[in-house]
Amino acid sequence: MPAQLIDGNLLSQQLRAEVAKRAAALTAQGKQPGLAVILVGDSPASQVYVRNKVKACQDNGLHSVLEKYEASMTEAELLARIDALNSDPKINGILVQLPLPAHIDAHKVIEAIAPEKDVDGFHVSNAGLLMTGQPLFRPCTPYGVMKMLESIDYPVRGANAVVVGASNIVGKPQAMLLLQAGATVTICNSKTRDLGHHTRQADILVVATGKRNIVTADMVKPGAVVIDVGMNRDDNGKLCGDVDFANAKDVAGWITPVPGGVGPMTITMLLVNTIEAAERC
Repeated sequence: MPAQLIDGNLLSQQLRAEVAKRAAALTAQGKQPGLAVILVGDSPASQVYVRNKVKACQDNGLHSVLEKYEASMTEAELLARIDALNSDPKINGILVQLPLPAHIDAHKVIEAIAPEKDVDGFHVSNAGLLMTGQPLFRPCTPYGVMKMLESIDYPVRGANAVVVGASNIVGKPQAMLLLQAGATVTICNSKTRDLGHHTRQADILVVATGKRNIVTADMVKPGAVVIDVGMNRDDNGKLCGDVDFANAKDVAGWITPVPGGVGPMTITMLLVNTIEAAERC
């Protein structure tokens, strides 16, 4: 029997409706939540991501400020702009769209954002809080994955969870959130010797590598929950994930599609984090 789809679009709509209610309540108190989005350069992909984030804010009652700068912007200029936004009481969250031009140190930029406005959850202070089980912000994509598991009422406690990919943006924080939820977690990376050996043990399999079809159907445990974080294009230019969806869906119990799975959840959880930041003020 084919796997049940975990519909990220539908779940996002439900969560965004709650965001809109919370935003309206804050606005009624004179504290409309505000998100500043900074884009440096003219990457077409980044422009799409930024546009979607700003539209999501506007559609759900958040104040959004989009600042676009030429790729020639200096690191000092960007840091000064972040410093000004850190002091702006109308801005609860600051997001700098990555990647940045090569002459700008992304780590230095992330660290310049005030931890209480770091709605991406990338600041080392927030990463440390996540590690100790007391997160101020949960990084948006892993947070969205946990909401997806919650939406199907999956018993994470005691489950074997395997995360394929060890990035600071998805893999590592995802492992931490699963661990805190009571799962037994394995993290696989590019040096893992027998990837299939590990993935076949997974009750929950989260794949975030950016490599198309790195997980095939024979690497999936029958009945497993498969969460595909990847965003790639196939030979015909069509969007696809890191998992061989066409075949894996006949083995898994639940699976996320690409597109329409984790992608919408990432932006939704950015809105949730911004609301949480505003509610703390």
